[in-house]
Amino acid sequence: MMAADCPHRPPCPGCPRFGDAAVPPRAREALRAWSAAHGGPEPAFETARGLGSRHRARLMVRGRTRVPKVGLFQAGSHRIVDIPRCAVHHPTINRVAAAVKEAAAGVTSYADAPHRGSLRAVQVAVASESGRAQIVLVENAREPGPVAAMAPALAQQLGDALLGLFWNGNPERTNTILGPHWQHLAGDALLWERVADGDVAYPPAAFGQSQPEVADAIARRVRACVTPGRRIVEFFAGTGALGLALLGAAASVHFVELNPAGAIGLQHALARRSAAERTRAEASTRAAEDCTDLLAEAEVVVLDPPRKGVHPAFLSALAVSPVQEVAWVSCGLDAFLAQATQLLATSSLRLTGLWAYPLLPFTEHVETVAHFRR
Repeated sequence: MMAADCPHRPPCPGCPRFGDAAVPPRAREALRAWSAAHGGPEPAFETARGLGSRHRARLMVRGRTRVPKVGLFQAGSHRIVDIPRCAVHHPTINRVAAAVKEAAAGVTSYADAPHRGSLRAVQVAVASESGRAQIVLVENAREPGPVAAMAPALAQQLGDALLGLFWNGNPERTNTILGPHWQHLAGDALLWERVADGDVAYPPAAFGQSQPEVADAIARRVRACVTPGRRIVEFFAGTGALGLALLGAAASVHFVELNPAGAIGLQHALARRSAAERTRAEASTRAAEDCTDLLAEAEVVVLDPPRKGVHPAFLSALAVSPVQEVAWVSCGLDAFLAQATQLLATSSLRLTGLWAYPLLPFTEHVETVAHFRR
């Protein structure tokens, strides 16, 4: 364990376990007990790099116009902790935050209570290979205004470190960070990552994991679990990282993703694959619970649902389906344990492998991969 030394703690709430990048003790105990109770194997607890490892951040902007704060909300408040030297962020994220402060001179920061001000937040995603940043500036407006006008100054300050720059409009009084309005201001339209030997495309509105090294390890683990030559359906596919890792050896892969941004990223990634692989791929832009008919022909199901887990109707349909294997990736431990218990109780599937990853080192978060087989 490294020494817990951070210039922003307290009051920064971002790393409650700063200095310990292992899978949290609570998760270890819960997974061991659950697997043993269901006749499963001893879980494998993977490790991760902590410092400088987080490649994605959503930073709030508040404070005075000429000296804005760029960082995270303090627990239970709308007060910002400025984190210019965050040791967990990739250095490019800290560089972008500093450049935003300079470029925002004269631009009013957002204030929650009166719902006034222009610059609300900054989303930064850093490409692993190049270290360049895809940046989204979030403005309290329906049309580009003073925040969009920051683009030339920001591009000049960042130079080659800028991959792509986007304006996002969120004019509502809400805690949701991104709004529905978009404009591409400069640079590349997509951020590309290499995941399990394949190229995955991320538009700015698509979800991406903040720890690329761990995300790659998870995709490789899923690929190692799944029997080659099977008909696969990937639910909650996002930009398709898991299914794309399986496509080369699969009989077919059907990607199911409701978010249009994820579906756009998947289309770009498939365009880079061979003609033979593209013929084995299909995609549906629908909710998982609306695609349970696909379970009738699937031999393998891969799913990576949100923290709350899957819809009850989907879980019931999966339990009675003829699916031979399930690879379940989860970011919500409590929901996973409850729903996987129900799946085991209502189907002939059995737990054959369980792995845990500290996808957000220094926090209580854990990402699990579970493999089930009939």
